[in-house]
Amino acid sequence: MRVLNFFFIFLICLALVLFSIENTEPTTVQIIKGFQVKAPLSVELIIATGFGAILAWLFSLWSRMQRMLTSRQEARQVREKEQQIQELQQDIERYKAEVDAKQPLLESAEVTSLKTAVAETKTAEVTTN
Repeated sequence: MRVLNFFFIFLICLALVLFSIENTEPTTVQIIKGFQVKAPLSVELIIATGFGAILAWLFSLWSRMQRMLTSRQEARQVREKEQQIQELQQDIERYKAEVDAKQPLLESAEVTSLKTAVAETKTAEVTTN
């Protein structure tokens, strides 16, 4: 990519030099009303090209800064989401530990409820007979 950029810049500069060699007659450029500059056309073109290059460079800096700010914001959001995921995983592990700790109580409650249900069934059968 850099080679391609260098090639285009080289071609532009070469065209500018060839144009400058052929156009040395002085011309007048009116910048604002009442302010005129008289210089060779090639000099005026080189100055205009320089201003264009500076503006393009400033625009690229502005674009790069915007991309950097956007990427920092996205990275911050990713870090926040990763932290939230870790917290949720810790909550899941804690809940699993609580369920595992209460599992024997649930099993004993099931056994007790089964014994109670059997006893109630026997009592209902005895009272029916």
